[in-house]
Amino acid sequence: MPLVGVSSPAMMDSSVLLPEPDAPTIAAVSRGASVKWMSRKIVNVPVESLTDLKIWSTATIEEALLVLSVELEIVLPESEFTESNMLPLSNLKISFLKILHCTKWSGSRVAQGLAVSVGMALVLLVALPIRAATPAGTILIVGDSLSAEYGLKRGTGWVPLLEKKLAAEKIPAKVVNASISGDTTSGGRSRLAALLKTHKPGIVVIELGGNDALRGLPLDMTEANLTAMTQAAKKAGAKVLLLGMQVPPNYGGAYGATFSGLFSKVAKAEKVALMPFFLTGVADVPDVAAQFQADRIHPNEQAQPKMLANVWPELKKLIQ
Repeated sequence: MPLVGVSSPAMMDSSVLLPEPDAPTIAAVSRGASVKWMSRKIVNVPVESLTDLKIWSTATIEEALLVLSVELEIVLPESEFTESNMLPLSNLKISFLKILHCTKWSGSRVAQGLAVSVGMALVLLVALPIRAATPAGTILIVGDSLSAEYGLKRGTGWVPLLEKKLAAEKIPAKVVNASISGDTTSGGRSRLAALLKTHKPGIVVIELGGNDALRGLPLDMTEANLTAMTQAAKKAGAKVLLLGMQVPPNYGGAYGATFSGLFSKVAKAEKVALMPFFLTGVADVPDVAAQFQADRIHPNEQAQPKMLANVWPELKKLIQ
């Protein structure tokens, strides 16, 4: 039998914080982080023994952070951030809420200490280098020879010029040029799914249809292909910009009107952006020969900035 001792009442207040018992972590029903707070405080007073057991269950930070705002100023060296991919924060002033009252927490030293700890944790998180958000993510260009630099010196086509434009505008978007010379809307449709899966673009620019007309393919098929591509891109979470085309007058007025109209028809039905005629200022000017290569089909290097200028206003809207 164990020895039995005799205890005397304590002569002064004392408090003992017992450690948390081992138990499974309980997930909080909240999108934010949560603080699990359990306290067991035993108070002994003279003459009469009194146990005061206070228990607080899991409480979310959103519920616990109340009332008082404390401002801190943190000076961060410029070297910690780069202009291209970091937020340029040299003087960072943040506010965090101090826990003062949640159920019976008022006046608790432990709760106040926890508040400071939470606040400092928030400070450290904010003080870490933060990557700037990319407005557009990846811009995927699905086109034909007009976008594939056919007959041009590499780096002089409108798509490479677009990359330079984005850099000049300090827009950290990546451009993927998936254009293939001679491609049709059928070809683009057949390979779009793989492109969307691989690159996960935020914007898809569709520049196809010209070769459909040159080959005399059924226009209802061209429309169906453009519609399917637009829907697939939207389903993948991308914004879409259609670049419209026109055919020379010798194709006939009715055919030309139907062909050019199908781009606006698809754009209106699918509620996507449209640049009505991609070659505005290139193929509709008096001195057309000065804008094209010797084949009279493909725009030359001189025309590329104009082509970009046609695309940019609508594309910029999607980026913003």
